[in-house]
Amino acid sequence: MPEQPHSSPPHSAAPHAATLIGSVQRAMRLLECVAEHVHGAPAKQLARETGLALPTAYHLLRTLVHEGYLRRDKGLFFLGEAAERLGSNGAQQKRRSTVADTLAHWRDAIGVPVYYAMYRDGEIEIMCVADTPGNPAVEEWADFRETGHAHAIGQCLLAQLDEDARRDHLDRYPVQSVTPYTVRDDHTLLRRLQHMRRMDPVTERQEYALGTVCAAIPITVGTTAASMAISLPSHQADRLLAAARQLQDEVGRLLGSLAISISI
Repeated sequence: MPEQPHSSPPHSAAPHAATLIGSVQRAMRLLECVAEHVHGAPAKQLARETGLALPTAYHLLRTLVHEGYLRRDKGLFFLGEAAERLGSNGAQQKRRSTVADTLAHWRDAIGVPVYYAMYRDGEIEIMCVADTPGNPAVEEWADFRETGHAHAIGQCLLAQLDEDARRDHLDRYPVQSVTPYTVRDDHTLLRRLQHMRRMDPVTERQEYALGTVCAAIPITVGTTAASMAISLPSHQADRLLAAARQLQDEVGRLLGSLAISISI
């Protein structure tokens, strides 16, 4: 007898996958529908508005409540914490993208690396950097958080703090020599910070990294100290102030219209 060809296995996976995809689609429709009802909606109304059979809607609503994407209160369904976290994370990612795109625009317009930093929870945080291979950012060879006294970003942020917050920072991160040009002690640094004019660029020349000069400008983000900064190789130091002023002009033009989502 000739060997019979093997019959193909039944295509059980495809209908199962389709069922799963369909369930996801129906669940997403319910989530979107609930989101449109800020004061909540009952299951019957949600089923009607999404075109789902009531038993199907009940089953999916119970599942979504169990997983935290919805919550039920007095027979009405509302978005739950899990769904709100998704929305919050999505908005945060959009803000990060907006900041990165804006910094990249300024980088290209001015021809220098551009940095954005904030002072949060007692720490200096570099939030975003835009550079190119031809104009690379300063290498963080010494922790930026611990050497705020030595770089323009740190000095700009510390200048925006009150006296107690500055001293608290310096108690945790004492002034230390990073290069031969670094400020020598707390007293000298504090005196420098006190004499900085509020909206003037803060500059440092080879205090953090030999061969590099930097400038930073203060940014108002509510009550949070923030800063935009640029860096240049020291042989281009004569460009530093003009480039910093150009950045200041660019920031001034865009901050209002963008409401620049920089509280990342």
